[in-house]
Amino acid sequence: MVDIIAKTPCEGLLPLTIGTTTVTEVPPSMMTSVAPYKGCEKALSTVLKSTHGIAAPAPGRATGKEGARAIWFGQRMILLMGPVPDAALAQHAALTDQSDAWAVVRLDGAGAAEVLARLTPIDLRDGAFKRGHTARTELQHMMASITRLGSNSYQIMVFRSMAETLVHDLKTAMQSVAARNG
Repeated sequence: MVDIIAKTPCEGLLPLTIGTTTVTEVPPSMMTSVAPYKGCEKALSTVLKSTHGIAAPAPGRATGKEGARAIWFGQRMILLMGPVPDAALAQHAALTDQSDAWAVVRLDGAGAAEVLARLTPIDLRDGAFKRGHTARTELQHMMASITRLGSNSYQIMVFRSMAETLVHDLKTAMQSVAARNG
């Protein structure tokens, strides 16, 4: 019989520090896509707030904090990260477990925005992409979700199958920024 060993998407690849920037894997947690039924957006937000303490995010925004976060994930789609979804949410939305589908990393440090600017077309300037802002966008050649967590901190999500490519692309950009800033 073959023993199957569970591994995280970035196991053996992270953490990585180059220059002033560090990328770490976010420990796996429950991730649930929440797709509100037509006309149920307000009721869903009310239930999400009463059961998990976080409001449904507006387009391009994330709500909550580490351990319980709701991320806008596209048109009429929210990603609930952290808690197991309360059963009451199913009355207002379709719920799908996404826990094993994504590689989630955190990019921190003084050069984090410079690193991401080499990989994505979104405007990462402080005035345009503030704390709590999120975008579904291209990262190099992969589709990704990027959420700003703090002044020099970003959460990046790509499909699990792209984890090694994500780390490679981040490493290359980190090396480039470190060399430039010498």
